[in-house]
Amino acid sequence: MGTVQQPRLADVLVIGSGAAGLSAALHLAPHRRVTVISKGPVDEGSTRYAQGGISAVLDRTDSFDAHIQDTLDAGAGLCDPDAVRRTVAAGPEAIHWLLNLGVPFTREPLEGRSRLHLTREGGHSARRVAHAADATGRAIEEALVRSASGQGSIEVFERHVAVDLITQPVDGTRRVVGAYVQDAKTREVETILAPTVILATGGASKVYLYSSNPDGSTGDGIAMAWRAGCRIANMEFMQFHPTCLFHPRAKSFLISEAVRGEGGVLLLPNGERFMPRFDERAELAPRDIVARAVDHEMKRLGIDHVNLDISHKPAEFIREHFPTIHERCLEFGFDMTREPLPVVPAAHYTCGGVMVNHFGQTDLPGLYAAGEASYTGLHGANRMASNSLLECLVYARAAADHILSQTDLPAPENLPVPPAWDESRVTESQEEVVVAHDWDELRRLMWDYVGIVRARERLHRAERRIRILQEEIHEYYSHFRISPDLLELRNLAMVAEIIVKSALSRKESRGLHFIRDYPDTDPALDGQPTILAPENALRPGDTRRP
Repeated sequence: MGTVQQPRLADVLVIGSGAAGLSAALHLAPHRRVTVISKGPVDEGSTRYAQGGISAVLDRTDSFDAHIQDTLDAGAGLCDPDAVRRTVAAGPEAIHWLLNLGVPFTREPLEGRSRLHLTREGGHSARRVAHAADATGRAIEEALVRSASGQGSIEVFERHVAVDLITQPVDGTRRVVGAYVQDAKTREVETILAPTVILATGGASKVYLYSSNPDGSTGDGIAMAWRAGCRIANMEFMQFHPTCLFHPRAKSFLISEAVRGEGGVLLLPNGERFMPRFDERAELAPRDIVARAVDHEMKRLGIDHVNLDISHKPAEFIREHFPTIHERCLEFGFDMTREPLPVVPAAHYTCGGVMVNHFGQTDLPGLYAAGEASYTGLHGANRMASNSLLECLVYARAAADHILSQTDLPAPENLPVPPAWDESRVTESQEEVVVAHDWDELRRLMWDYVGIVRARERLHRAERRIRILQEEIHEYYSHFRISPDLLELRNLAMVAEIIVKSALSRKESRGLHFIRDYPDTDPALDGQPTILAPENALRPGDTRRP
């Protein structure tokens, strides 16, 4: 069980290879040596599975003020208005940057020319979602990977899992100096030294039994930042996508919100449309309202799914607008041009995360976070559709620009070298089934007790069981050689605890957080995010301000 003695060196270490991570790397590449680590193949991650698109003001009939107001409305009084304004204002430039990278956004004819086709999704008052058919995330990820592969200053390590951040005192101040990283193939742990680290690890939706996210969405960056002393905010606001395909082999395949944006309606088994009973915007209400409505009807009627129907639209229209979804549904025996699709809610997006300021800086000097792993204040109590990829691009650019403006960063070769990873006192586990069992139990109890509708009694029950699971995981982590599965379980358990603590501390219902004990929204809590600090918090003050 050898360990790499000489650390790898980089000017910037980017943990994660989705839209946020690769965008930041590309902005940095002309001026810095960048190392990117990816848990799986470089193009695998949540970005690839984003179907809908990116919201930005691109039409003369739209406005920044309207996009800002829609975002604030969806965020239910918890958005940071300054973060919203900055992000919305940067939207058009982000789209043009992607166009220059060769992202094949869908276009439509206009007066002998063509322009971007814009669709509308839940919470938006106008058509402002640029998309590449119904596979926008894949188109963006492929363009980013292609561009990064042509940069000699970007080094990518696939199938490498971050174990923990490394902090050391430098000139009297504790700062991040890199990370321990495990090669998933050899299981060797090596040290990567870098004066700057960007967490772009995505969200934590796999903490729930049913999720639309890929398997790697295990809250790694959030957990690592918490262990390093950073504050975490708004983790009670977990977004459940209302419409994932209900099929035992579909693995919660997402049916894009754009299907509802283009006229799809939600129906009960008897064909009754129910969303107008819950909100005047019906199927175009924000996701929290739609998800709760679906959950309510399923529990009221004792049914295991509802139906999403767009078959009243012309078949050619459906195939043209949703080619990927149409083809995938056919594989499972559903023809959306002829019949409704069975759908259920599933955990989809983590609205909270590591607290950052407008430059993506966390509490820990040298550590940045971007994308779903971060809390910027953009989403508030509920993320509006297609604002997530926008946030990735805008904050990746902001973090890169801020890093490039720093002229006093230590060179990686001058950083203090931490101890090499020590495995001399651990053994190979003969009981991997323990990890699998704890993983399953954690996700089931989160689904049952900390789901779409909550209650304090169930939250306390989850809290007690999570504490026991954490003790088991710590015991296992301390005595056996680590594995990627164990690292993810350890991170998930930590994030689960943070979610429960956050949910218990918010004594109201707002946005994505609905709790039976406090069914009303408390106006006194407007603009008040839930902020948790670990015992080793650096407590530098509110870093959400520049």
